[in-house]
Amino acid sequence: MSMDAKTEILARLAGALSDRPRAPEVPRDYRRTSELSLDEIVDMLEDRLVDYKANVFRETAQTVADRIATQLGASARYVIPEGFDTALLPEDTAARRAIVDPNDSRKASALTVRDLNRVDAVVTSSTVSCAQTGTIFLSARPDEGRRAITLVPDHHICIVPLDTVVELIPEAMSRVERSAPTTMISGPSATSDIELERVEGVHGPRTLDVILLG
Repeated sequence: MSMDAKTEILARLAGALSDRPRAPEVPRDYRRTSELSLDEIVDMLEDRLVDYKANVFRETAQTVADRIATQLGASARYVIPEGFDTALLPEDTAARRAIVDPNDSRKASALTVRDLNRVDAVVTSSTVSCAQTGTIFLSARPDEGRRAITLVPDHHICIVPLDTVVELIPEAMSRVERSAPTTMISGPSATSDIELERVEGVHGPRTLDVILLG
C-alpha cells in the first residue's frame, strides 16, 4: 500500500472519530479530601476492621515487638519481606523467621506455594489504608513483598503506620502506584455459600491482625 493511500485511510478514520457524538461528562461531585481529624479517621478505620472480624491493636515503636510476639505465639514460624524493618520484630523469633526477597518467585531457591503453606504466619507493612471502607492496600513494595506471601499463610500480621491512614478512596488511590500489583484487604478472607454460611480462609488468611503503629 502506498503512503498516499495510508494517509487517506488515516484521514478518513480521524474524520469518522471526530464526527462521533461525545459522551456526556460524568459529574464528579464526590469528596476527594477529608475534613476529619487523624484521630477520627483512625477510629473509623478501626471500627470498620473490627466489624470485618479483624483483630486491631494500637502500638508504638516501643511496644510493637511485644505485640507481634504475642500474636505469633511461642513457636510459630513466619515469613517477612526483605524490606521489612526487623527492628519492629521480637529478637527471640529470629530463628523461626524466613526473609523473602521481592524477586523470590524468579529464583531457584524461591519459597513455593507449598513452602508458604507450611509457615504459620506472615508479617508485612502496608501502603495506605482507607477508613471509609476499612480497606488496607498492599502494593508489593519491599516491606510488603510479593502477593503470594500475604495470600497463602493462614495468619497475616499487618503493620499500618498512622501516617498512611486516610478517610476516602480517592485519597487512598492517589498513594498507590498505578502499575503496581495491588492487593486490597478488608478483614480476614471470607466467603459465603448459597445458604449464607460464612467460611473463612478460602482465598487468603483466616486470621488478620492489624497493628496501628503510632
